[in-house]
This record gives sequence, C-alpha cells and structure tokens, in this order.
Amino acid sequence: MIESFLTQLEKQHLIAAFALVGGAMYLSYLISDKLTRGRVHGSAIAIMVGLALAYFGGIYTGGSKGLADISLFAGLGLMGGGMLRDLAIIATAYGVRFQEIREAGISGIIALFLGVIISFIAGVAVAYAFGYRDPVSLTTIGAGTVTYIVGPIAGASIGAPSDIIALSIAAGLFKSILVMILTPMAARHIGLDNPRSAMIFGGLMGTTSGVAAGLAATDPKLVPYGAMTATFYTGLGALLAPSVLYIAVRAVF
Repeated sequence: MIESFLTQLEKQHLIAAFALVGGAMYLSYLISDKLTRGRVHGSAIAIMVGLALAYFGGIYTGGSKGLADISLFAGLGLMGGGMLRDLAIIATAYGVRFQEIREAGISGIIALFLGVIISFIAGVAVAYAFGYRDPVSLTTIGAGTVTYIVGPIAGASIGAPSDIIALSIAAGLFKSILVMILTPMAARHIGLDNPRSAMIFGGLMGTTSGVAAGLAATDPKLVPYGAMTATFYTGLGALLAPSVLYIAVRAVF
C-alpha cells in the first residue's frame, strides 16, 4: 500500500511538493507557538527548515537542485520556480490598497525609501568586507538584506549564481530573526506604541514576518499597521534593487 502511495506521489510531483511544504509549514508554526511562544515567527523557522532540506537533499543526490533532484520531490522545482514566486508576490501586493499608506503621511513614505536604501547599503558593505567585488554578487546580497524575498528577485533579474542567491536569502532570514527578537525589547525605548509609529517602523525594517512577529510580541493591535507598510517595502525593494540600486553599484564598483 505504501509503495503504491509513493508511486502515485512520484507521478503527481506538484501535489507531493505542496504536501511537503504544507507539512513543513505546519511543523514550523507548531514549533514557533510551543517552543518560542511566537517570538520567532513560523515563516522564519520554515525557511530554515527549507534551507536545511535543500542542503541535505543536495548532499544525498549530489545534484544542484536540492530535494528537487529526488524524483519524489521533483515538483519542488516548479513550485519554487519564478512563476509561482512572482504570483505570490503579486498576490501579496493585491492585499494592500495604496491609499492606506497615506495614513502614515510623508514620514511613512520617507521611512520606506530610507529602510530599503540603508538595508541595501549595509548588505553591500558586509558583502564587500567578505571579499565580494563583482556588482552582481554585491547587489544580490545587498538585496537579500532588504528582505529574503527581494534577494532572489534581484539575483534572478541580474543573473546571479544560485549560491549567491542562497546567501542573500540567508542574510534576509538573519535580519528577519533579529527584528523578531529585538522589537519587543526596543519598543518602549523608541516609542513603538501607536499605529503611526508601527507603520513607520514597518517601513524602516521591511521584513514582513519579522515586523509582524515583533509587533505581535509587543502589542498585537499594531501588527496590521506595521505589516502593511512592510509589504510596500518588499515591493519597493523588488523594484529598486535590480534597477536603480544595481546601476549605482555598477557605477561605484
């Protein structure tokens, strides 16, 4: 019976991929709730699980596509490809109305641009310090520090190799976890106690999962406001990183 079930999954690659990702997400949010009490968001744990599975899948098969090199999970290659990735990003953007960002005023808009540019510069500086010199690698890693979504988008747009894209995801994940953990500690000192400050904070930090989890641990009522501007931040970063910021890096390096 089990062999028959596995045979069917091998024939239905995409269904097997959704089942695996769904199971990983369920376990990740369970771990987040039970072991970290929500301080580390389930999405961050899921990303770490995904990176670990991809790593061990690559070691097991000796291939270059992680678990997608295993026939049972070949559907992950499609599920994790550009088509569904871009669909998810567009779907996220459709969930927010541009008029709502006006509630934060000009300070919210300035926070968005400052957040993207400062994060990008910090990422480029760290990448340069570790010996990366080519504009493609610098831009991709810098985009990853904007968010772990912007990194792969920018990398795919400008032709970055897969190892640099993976590094950009890791950089964004590290930032996300830092925001999750440090937000409740810093909230009282930075006046993070009202919707306006939450929107500005979301625009500066940008990582939606990190902002949402950090604000949830601070004051759950602030989560929608911070998450809303953080969503715009992701879109702005995805627009600027492979275009204006990439051109700026090429001009400097």
